[in-house]
Amino acid sequence: MEVEIDIMKDAKVGIIETEPTIPVSNDDLPIEQGEIIIEEITRNHKLLHRHRLKQNNITIGRDYKNDIILTDPHICPQHLSLNYSQGAWCIHDNNSVNGTTLENSECKKQDGHKQVINDGDVIILGKSQLRILFKNHSIADTIAFSPFESLIDLIRHPVAVFTSIALFILIAGNISYLNQPTETNISQLFVSAFSMSLLFALWPAGVALVSHLTKHDPRILAQLGISFTFFILLWLSDLLEEIIAFNSASNSVLGLIITLVPIGLAFSLFWLNSYIGFHVSAKRRIIVALSITTLLFGGTYLLQYSKKPEFNPHPQYNATIMAPSYLIAQSNSVASFLEQSNALFEQANKAAQQE
Repeated sequence: MEVEIDIMKDAKVGIIETEPTIPVSNDDLPIEQGEIIIEEITRNHKLLHRHRLKQNNITIGRDYKNDIILTDPHICPQHLSLNYSQGAWCIHDNNSVNGTTLENSECKKQDGHKQVINDGDVIILGKSQLRILFKNHSIADTIAFSPFESLIDLIRHPVAVFTSIALFILIAGNISYLNQPTETNISQLFVSAFSMSLLFALWPAGVALVSHLTKHDPRILAQLGISFTFFILLWLSDLLEEIIAFNSASNSVLGLIITLVPIGLAFSLFWLNSYIGFHVSAKRRIIVALSITTLLFGGTYLLQYSKKPEFNPHPQYNATIMAPSYLIAQSNSVASFLEQSNALFEQANKAAQQE
């Protein structure tokens, strides 16, 4: 009997250990989680900050309790919220003072309250802008390094920058010495050349400053090295132009062609300044360089043309004076010069007789 009772107890224990299955309702299933990328951008759509959030409710405003905190004083403490439901994001403006505007990819603006957000839309609140991107947003192709990068890395080296500036100062001192009608000393030439180098350094420093203000890498050494290298090339092009003018006639085609060299060098300099300091498209880089070049040389030409008299009674001639060592073209002998002069006189007499 005791054995049978023990067997029955063991059987009862086995039945008790079996637990019934509890039914699960739809409300107990995990909800779908939203994922969104929010970029703070400027009015020109330049990126300032990027946020990647994985939650269904995002609050935006100046209050420190918000998920994204903005410092724009035209934005309310609890300005708006983004809610994710049924696979879509929607804007809810919290009765803000200045309202919320939604701009789509076609630059069409509408009231942002209770609007569904699409990939690439821009939310305008106060004087700030937020660009909305989804995780499947297509990105641009990777840009390969340009061949100019190796050249820029070489020119931006401190030794190369110092060498280019020192060479610039020497050339400026030499030009200042040649243009001095009276005797001068070395200290005065050095001060003049150093002042000129500081004046020319304002351009690369200004480009680097604008690059820094627009949230780009200023790369001041690269800007200085490139700029002073091209300044030296521009002076060499002026010397080449004078040599060609010294060896050719005033209306020579070669002289007209060589005048285009400084324009090409200036365009290249402005293009490289834009390439180093700003991440813009190649088309916009060309437009910026071409605009600055046109403004510089076009303004100089208009200034010279405005000072030119309407009628000049004096004949124009080439008055370029250089050392004989710069003479490349063969000079005429006295006999050939007299023969050419006699031929000109004969042509003039014939023309006078025909009239």
